[in-house]
Amino acid sequence: MTETTPYDADRARFTRQALARLVLCDHSVNVADHASGLVATEWDADTGPGGRVSQAFQLIELAERALAAAVIYERERGSSWAEIAQYLGIGPAQAEERFAADLDGWNTAFDVPYRLDETGRKRIPQLPTAAYDPDSACYLLNRWASVQRVGIDAVSSGLVMAAPEEECPSVTP
Repeated sequence: MTETTPYDADRARFTRQALARLVLCDHSVNVADHASGLVATEWDADTGPGGRVSQAFQLIELAERALAAAVIYERERGSSWAEIAQYLGIGPAQAEERFAADLDGWNTAFDVPYRLDETGRKRIPQLPTAAYDPDSACYLLNRWASVQRVGIDAVSSGLVMAAPEEECPSVTP
């Protein structure tokens, strides 16, 4: 039996495809924000030896998470392993094997939304935050896109919703 979460009703308005897209958006914002930290040079003197390498390496890790989120999104929208593999420069079986654990974790999180922490007392959500609380994610991602001049409601306007008459929270002026 599936446990309930505080955001089940909100999440029900979103398709799994829309939830996966929100997660991809969220990971992409993390990549962009961390990459911007490598642009400015004014604090270089305050950075310890190897510090910029550390930042760049973290950027690779964040990009890998974004890539996994992109694969999950593409699978949710019906892309085949062959179509995904084409862009990765590997075979379909290799692509499926590489992202199997990510996809399994995504699918399992809808049936088992929590795991207990090491104490056995605290429930930890298994869905990424953007999919767990999509209304908040829409608001924050739309706001980020607006500040970056990508567009107002640039994130929520393209989502495939389960109930089209209801929309994600917009950025308020």
